[in-house]
Amino acid sequence: MGKNKLAKFAEMATYEHVIQAPYNKLNQKDHELKGRWAEAFFKNDHPIVLELGCGKGEYSVALAEYFPEKNFVGVDIKGARMWKGSKLAYDRGLTNVGFLRTNIEIIDSFFAAGEVDEIWLTFPDPQMKKHTKRLTATNFMNKYQHFLKAEGIVHLKTDSNFQYQYALAMARENEFPIEAETEDLYESPLLDEVLSIQTFYEKQWRERGLPIKYLAFRISRDKPLREPDVEIEKDPYRSFGRSARE
Repeated sequence: MGKNKLAKFAEMATYEHVIQAPYNKLNQKDHELKGRWAEAFFKNDHPIVLELGCGKGEYSVALAEYFPEKNFVGVDIKGARMWKGSKLAYDRGLTNVGFLRTNIEIIDSFFAAGEVDEIWLTFPDPQMKKHTKRLTATNFMNKYQHFLKAEGIVHLKTDSNFQYQYALAMARENEFPIEAETEDLYESPLLDEVLSIQTFYEKQWRERGLPIKYLAFRISRDKPLREPDVEIEKDPYRSFGRSARE
């Protein structure tokens, strides 16, 4: 690990608004904040919103500034990139945004039933080869179904047509109420100040001329989920991992 990364990790360790609990540290136990984020971490009773796979954390910080009446938690396993958002939140004195460095595969170890109001998925890797790694696959959706409030909403922004069509098929297969859908957000009447927030990765895709897709749907509680049986055309361009894109 380079000196720069070590310095970032050391700085984040001093931040009260950053929790670092990857799988190997949690030891398969529920985290002490599970069910207590509002009262113990944010010290209020405001709604909690997650950004899963938050990368550099720009969206979490921007959402926190736009919605001071809500609490935001950016989640990612890569601490070196999360450092940027955590430092930005610290420098701006934001008290309604925090960061959780952990594996999203164990996200249900951190949030209790009905504890979360919304989820944002901003430019997740489409994982075209292995569906169980997709953040909108049934194995992840089962986790969201548990800790989201009844009819909790999931937002997806993506450059990937494959990711978009897969998530849309998932929503339709399971009869989730679809709140919004567009294959070209920046040419859509749906575009507003919140959806106009651009992450580091979104800017890269837009510079390449790729249309940005947006989907919002509500997950029904206590209902068995079905994986969609559909063939979806793969994206015609290489979907780089985030580390490669940086």
